[in-house]
Amino acid sequence: MAVQDIVIAGGGLAGATAAKTLRAEGFTGRVTVVGAEHHHPYLRPPLSKEYLLGKAAEDAVPVVPEGWYAENDVGLRLGVRVTALRPKERTVELADGSTLAYGSLLLATGATPRHLPLPGSDLAGVSTFRTLDDSRRLRSRLADGGKKVVMVGSGWIGMELAAAAAAYGNSVTLLGLEDIPLAGAIGPELGLFFRGLHEANGVSFRLPASAKEITGKDGGASGVITDTGELLPADIVIIAVGVVPDTALAGAAGLALDNGILTDSSLRTSEPGIYAAGDVANALHPFTGRHHRSEHWSNALNGGKVAAKAMLGQDAMLSTIPYFYTDQFDVSMEYSGFPTLAAGTEPVIRGSLEAKEFIAFWQRDSGVVAGMSVNWPRKSQPGAQKTIKALISARTPVPAERLADHSAGLDQLLPEPA
Repeated sequence: MAVQDIVIAGGGLAGATAAKTLRAEGFTGRVTVVGAEHHHPYLRPPLSKEYLLGKAAEDAVPVVPEGWYAENDVGLRLGVRVTALRPKERTVELADGSTLAYGSLLLATGATPRHLPLPGSDLAGVSTFRTLDDSRRLRSRLADGGKKVVMVGSGWIGMELAAAAAAYGNSVTLLGLEDIPLAGAIGPELGLFFRGLHEANGVSFRLPASAKEITGKDGGASGVITDTGELLPADIVIIAVGVVPDTALAGAAGLALDNGILTDSSLRTSEPGIYAAGDVANALHPFTGRHHRSEHWSNALNGGKVAAKAMLGQDAMLSTIPYFYTDQFDVSMEYSGFPTLAAGTEPVIRGSLEAKEFIAFWQRDSGVVAGMSVNWPRKSQPGAQKTIKALISARTPVPAERLADHSAGLDQLLPEPA
């Protein structure tokens, strides 16, 4: 083993971005990416949006072109899992029986869908949603329309999948544990906005409600029985009730865990030479002084870059403001900020919910901690997310009435340069 050998356990966005960054930063040592799936590393957001809707081809999904790995001398072991980690020996064992030695190791093992132990969950037509193969199968089943779809889960993925299914002309019923969808993430007012959007496009809701049993006929799903005893006819049942960080490898090796793999702001774990990034990492954020675990693509993208630079001895920290986006029907939404800081606060609205064109700001101690833009006019008032991130970073108190004042430009909200 050369001391500079780097192994990346996980073939997703964080792992691929780390490999790309290592080469971009001039690292010439051996880099090996180990991925459990047979696909080259790919982006997940299109799977429930553009790709699922047939608006993006499969060549838009890979993180980098497939030929990039060979061109940049990055080893790619696909379709095999890392099954054991031995920090003292600085080796990992793979499911095929091989062993890889490392000088530095990045754990980018991601997350796995949470399963519900429902009777009938093994019937044909019942699935969770996470991978490219999941999206392929679901698109082929939804594309012709005319199906009865029951969506179990009212979070962001559940709402995106419900929107896609309805857009294909299927009958969609959505179950969720909340009284209002997405209320835990963005509050009841904006949760009702998204519920109204879905209902205007034909989606039915059962809230709060849970699935108790999936009924079947001839080996396939035929319906879902709710906790109230209602039988909802179903040809397709999709379970999207969140994901669980894949910490099994790290836990077995004795790394510190707490809602993921605990890291410092440079993504170092409790074991020397081992880093973690992406969905699995619960990283200390220098802005809040708290640990945050994010399941969004921007976190994986930025985390992969930071981990690579930190492994090379650079002074790198994951200090970016968290960001994600969603597309549902005719609504395009972007969100920047810290949901944990925004929780329990009332948003300040600039614009019109009825017109489906607005920005919502969340404040704590009069400072902006999160902001969401919906169909905001990029040409006439560009830079909504850039402004939101700048307001959060500035930590400067802003009166709520100024945030809501549509007559003032967004750039006027920013503090004067010192």
